[in-house]
Amino acid sequence: MTEIVKNPLFGLVLSIGVYVLFDKLYKRYPTPLFTPLLLATITIIAFLKLTGISYEDYYQGGSILNMFIVPSTVALAIPMYRNFERMKHHFKSIIFGIGLGALVNTLLTVLFVRVFDLEDKIAMSIFPRSVTTAMALGISEEMRGIMSVTIVAVAATGLLTSVIGIPLLKLFKISDPIAQGIAMGATGHAIGTGKAFELGKTQGAMGGLSIGLTGIFYVMIVPVIVQIFF
Repeated sequence: MTEIVKNPLFGLVLSIGVYVLFDKLYKRYPTPLFTPLLLATITIIAFLKLTGISYEDYYQGGSILNMFIVPSTVALAIPMYRNFERMKHHFKSIIFGIGLGALVNTLLTVLFVRVFDLEDKIAMSIFPRSVTTAMALGISEEMRGIMSVTIVAVAATGLLTSVIGIPLLKLFKISDPIAQGIAMGATGHAIGTGKAFELGKTQGAMGGLSIGLTGIFYVMIVPVIVQIFF
């Protein structure tokens, strides 16, 4: 049993198998609570806890999936290229929307930190929660945050966006595909962008654009906000 668990194929097969299972469930019952990534994450955590299998053993195979993060992110350039004319036409609105969103999100983080009286080190760690992991870690490191807290915050934000993002768009009657994509990508980074593709290729392309631009705005905004409030 130990040899099986320590085999990289164990974590890889477990991750893919559980996700595929819940993906089929979601396609049959497409409700936010059945979001595949959310249920797969909860199930794998519960399984590891109940069986006593260490995260390190699981991650030997689970880490293989991380190799696909970069190429999958680069692949977002394809729908962006196909929607280039539309992006160019709405360039000013896109820049303004993402910039304002990053500012409001950062200020809300300050409010959250003050209300719950969190330590400054924790605050520095959760500021970049709406930025894709690679950029978030860079921002957190620059602000002397805690890397593990940043990773959890980024993952939680992405998962939350994938669950409530589309229902909120419907609630506020946001039907424009560009606005939908920008909202999902600027808030939920890669996970939100993946969900945006369920709405359409234009939404996915705008979500992909938001990932990069949101990171750039956070790099400019966060240090200023920190200087003012901390």
